Amino acid sequence: MIQYIWLLKIGIYNNIKYSLITVYMYGNLKHAFALYREKRLCNMSKGLFITGTGTDIGKTYVTALLVKRLHDAGYNVGYYKAAISGADSVAESDAGFVNATANLGQSDEELLSYLYKTAVSPHLAAKLEGNPVEKETVIKGYQRVAATRDFVTLEGSGGIVCPIRYDEVGHYFLTDIIHWLHLPTLIVADAGLGTINTVVLTVEYLKARHIPVKGIMLNHYTGGTMQEDNVYMIEELTGCKVLAKVAPGDTELAADPAMLASLYE
Repeated sequence: MIQYIWLLKIGIYNNIKYSLITVYMYGNLKHAFALYREKRLCNMSKGLFITGTGTDIGKTYVTALLVKRLHDAGYNVGYYKAAISGADSVAESDAGFVNATANLGQSDEELLSYLYKTAVSPHLAAKLEGNPVEKETVIKGYQRVAATRDFVTLEGSGGIVCPIRYDEVGHYFLTDIIHWLHLPTLIVADAGLGTINTVVLTVEYLKARHIPVKGIMLNHYTGGTMQEDNVYMIEELTGCKVLAKVAPGDTELAADPAMLASLYE
């Protein structure tokens, strides 16, 4: 308790819960300071992790529109992705698409840490290509963007239960990256049939791991009775707001930039 009070007094964290967690988990000030240093470096700017309810639901497309909306409104926003599989170059990848769409002007090194050509889950691509994801590389990659951008958008790979590394050395999932960087999340989902189930499962999975969910954005939205009911049921069952509905062919995100900026922490 003495350690906890002292940590609060010197202001190691802006949020009390991190002080409690640090001392509870690590038990001494040496480890608390080590975690504080990591958190401080990651918190040079505010961040947001964007995940999807699955593969090919348009997460990257919606992410690009979100980042573009902030950039066009004058926010100093950046993008980062830990690992991408199924692309021959950064320019041809999800990261390159967001960079070009939002006109961010980031270098390949800033956008991405691991690029795999094999179009499979990152953990398997890493095994096949002999280049496993390292925790320190991901954290440093995020920090590189955070050093020059006030808002960093970190996009995940596929759905939230996506293994990034799974071998004898380590078992890393997207939720581990979220915890390493202390980020809240935004969920992108399809607006059509079946989305109630996948959204609720994703929200519950994140909440069970004490990860904040800031809201949901629906892609391929065309309106009508079913999709309008999907919005209602998603909000009713999850307690999370549907913050935007993206129609096919949209080139702008119909959302207030100030609201979008408020999602970042």
